[in-house]
Amino acid sequence: MAETTIALETPLPPRDLSHNPKRYLVLGATSGIAEATCRIWASEGANIFLVGRSEEKLRAMAGDLRVRGAAFVDIAAADLDRLEDHPGLLAHAITQLGGLDVAYLAFGILGEQPKAETDVAHAEQILHTNLTAPVSMLTWLANFCLKQGRGTLAVLSSVAGDRGRKSNYVYGASKAGLTAFVDGLRNRIDREGVAVLTIKPGPVKTAMTASMPGSEKFADVNAVAKDIANAIAKGEGGVMYVPAKWRPIMAVVRAIPDSVFKKLNL
Repeated sequence: MAETTIALETPLPPRDLSHNPKRYLVLGATSGIAEATCRIWASEGANIFLVGRSEEKLRAMAGDLRVRGAAFVDIAAADLDRLEDHPGLLAHAITQLGGLDVAYLAFGILGEQPKAETDVAHAEQILHTNLTAPVSMLTWLANFCLKQGRGTLAVLSSVAGDRGRKSNYVYGASKAGLTAFVDGLRNRIDREGVAVLTIKPGPVKTAMTASMPGSEKFADVNAVAKDIANAIAKGEGGVMYVPAKWRPIMAVVRAIPDSVFKKLNL
């Protein structure tokens, strides 16, 4: 099937195809973690629909996934900050896939903390991209999955949302809000047969983090992707830290008294 850039009209209802191979909708597909996860799914012969900002990168990624064994790959280049486009984009993607088994939300921006401290517009952009836009898409996707009575929603949040730190509190606030929203969404729909998985990575070596101090010590993106793919394959909701060591680390961070925490250079 020919690749598409974007279609915003309301398409026909999803075709009733076999659930094997699985059908994955990947939002923010060109992010380092998402791309590594898609390579795993491609090796399993999956059907994959990629959404991202750069059509050039999406086309290159689609070609790579086909070589790796994906049964079907299509793309849509779109600005996911445009909330008004979400219903048409999501419906189009699901129609092209012939249904939906997993929606994987992996988009977001780090932003610039020093700039966000004085530029409200920049802080608002971080919050919009990392919180408002995912909330819009998850609301639509959750209701779609409820109607079909199944599906998995997997959402990349971050350990940065577990406690505000002076070095990245605007980004952290956006991820804290996303985590709280996904927690509540899981509580609402998990009992209806829809799994909602919150994924909290620690620092991972990707293009987005390459310029950060100490990035050479960050987690390997392929190992992180493997853990994520395994968790999604279980079809269970919940919260996962990846690498797993971050669960006890963040438990300690959250337990530090505020009188001590505010004196730390974090």
